[in-house]
Amino acid sequence: MTTPHAARDIDTSRPHSARMYDYYLGGKDHFEIDKQAAESVAGVYPGIFVCARENRAFMHRATRVLAREHGIRQWLDIGTGIPTEPNLHQVAQSVVPDARVVYADNDPLVLKYAERLMRSTPQGRTTYIEADVNDPGALLDSSALSEVLDLDQPIALSLNALMHFVTDAQDPYGIVSRLLDFLPSGSALALSHCTPDFDPDTWQKVTDIYTNAGTPVQFRSRSAVARFFEGLDLLEPGISVGHRWRPDAASATEDDAEPLTDAVVSLWTGVGIKP
Repeated sequence: MTTPHAARDIDTSRPHSARMYDYYLGGKDHFEIDKQAAESVAGVYPGIFVCARENRAFMHRATRVLAREHGIRQWLDIGTGIPTEPNLHQVAQSVVPDARVVYADNDPLVLKYAERLMRSTPQGRTTYIEADVNDPGALLDSSALSEVLDLDQPIALSLNALMHFVTDAQDPYGIVSRLLDFLPSGSALALSHCTPDFDPDTWQKVTDIYTNAGTPVQFRSRSAVARFFEGLDLLEPGISVGHRWRPDAASATEDDAEPLTDAVVSLWTGVGIKP
């Protein structure tokens, strides 16, 4: 399934977080200005490449766990970012071929490559919605959402490395609460969030780089991240640094010359089930 979208101009006058993330992951869908900003981040926090990779690995593991162990067959992935294979639907459909996934993002560059997100199995369905997490009402009212997802059956809400781009002034907890209120019992929240807990000085520098580039950020402590899961039943091992959440053999890579440390990863992750 595909969804028609109007073409939009891509702003290359300033760096964009999704394109910087693409650079961290070794992708090619970014511009020189994004590369420069990303390298500025790497200059103060060389672990950003590991952080991005571990964020992606967490998404893969959380998706498989929800599909295999909790019967989830539907996902709403907000802040999708530029497609990087395997995408969420490919991971989910490798476990349950009939999985359905709705992707949402507000970056026109993601829209440009959205067809990569439409390559579903014959049994499953995927679509892409151009939407902003800061306007959950518009997202939830989208006809494409109800066309692909059965809103009476459990849905996994995937918010990977997204909510640190929503400052407290934008009511991040209210946004997540509204999204979860919309979902039925048995649904899930899978969330990852960068943190300054292990190296506050470095992460203040990262904050300054993003903010000066026109993208306000707010990296949060473990207790602040835990607030997103209030009212949910957290899966073991609870709120954990990314590489420590249900590690498996696939998590290890030849790139890891040394064991990962919490300070290098600097990413809180968790999965909770709605009672």
